Amino acid sequence: MNKTLIGLLFLTFAAVVQAAEAPATSARNIVLVRHGNYVSDPAADPKLGPGLSPLGVAQAYLAGARLAAMPAHFDALYASPLQRARDTAAIIGENFPGRTFSVLADLEECTPPTRRTEITKDDKPEELAACKKQLDRLFDTHFIPAQGAERTEMYVCHGNVIRYLTTRALGVDTRAWLEMSVHHASITRIRVEADGRFKVINVGDSGYMPANMLTGATGDEKRSLEIPELPVAQPESD
Repeated sequence: MNKTLIGLLFLTFAAVVQAAEAPATSARNIVLVRHGNYVSDPAADPKLGPGLSPLGVAQAYLAGARLAAMPAHFDALYASPLQRARDTAAIIGENFPGRTFSVLADLEECTPPTRRTEITKDDKPEELAACKKQLDRLFDTHFIPAQGAERTEMYVCHGNVIRYLTTRALGVDTRAWLEMSVHHASITRIRVEADGRFKVINVGDSGYMPANMLTGATGDEKRSLEIPELPVAQPESD
């Protein structure tokens, strides 16, 4: 047996052994949760932004109950560094005692390029490009098949982030992200199959919230959980 044939046999054997040792790929289930309602606050940390409003707190509790009722075990929990997302994650986390969230910088809210240029006319092109790069990096890192057993992961983040990632999963023009609208504290689910194919299960599910608590999507009324003034009947005069 000549040296060339021996070398080929050795390489073939090594490739077979390596393939046998490599873990099989499985599906990865991505659960994206938008933060709850918030209001502008001039006193808020300029880097972290404002926290949740009372209505946002209530929305987050409802989302947490819905997530806890899901049959799947969450293998990883992630949150955006912004305060409204951290608050939402903290409330959701009460349904998962003993678990911790990892804060991902790439989950931070930003504005990627869109076909609706009238919306982004005041944004700098370099900022739009940086946002796209950030979200593409997030997608390419996390929206991949799982190694070994199937996984389910939760990401508490923002409307722009969720909509952009959904366009990536759908394989459509990512500049179309603004053609979707999702409620505060809504849930979007995307499945990455073992072979890398994507299945968008649902976008912006908020059916677990009463209609009078829905905010954040196009057409929603501005709502509040502040106590209104009691309408008191005036005594009749003689």
